[in-house]
Amino acid sequence: MAKSLRMERIEAMLADDPEDAFLRYGLALEHASAGDDAGCVAVLRDLITRTAGNPYIPAYLQAGQALVRLDQIVEACAVLQDGITAAGHVGTSEALHARGEMQGLLASLE
Repeated sequence: MAKSLRMERIEAMLADDPEDAFLRYGLALEHASAGDDAGCVAVLRDLITRTAGNPYIPAYLQAGQALVRLDQIVEACAVLQDGITAAGHVGTSEALHARGEMQGLLASLE
């Protein structure tokens, strides 16, 4: 798959600031928009690992959704469960909202 101009720009910005979670998340969404769910999951797994000390909660939800699209349900459930746990630890209203969305998706898969 050819990279879009937007992907190339995000990657260039990440070269300057590889720990920018928002940019990395944006790159994952660009992969998803291009129909590259495997690439999306790879970027999100990297993001989840990089932000383990301060979890970037939307990454878990998006990874779960992409894994569902790839029909990798067991993996999707595991990522969603990890995200639910992480969101509970973060505890912000945004994290708790995302936790609710992840719980709903997880319930639909089980």
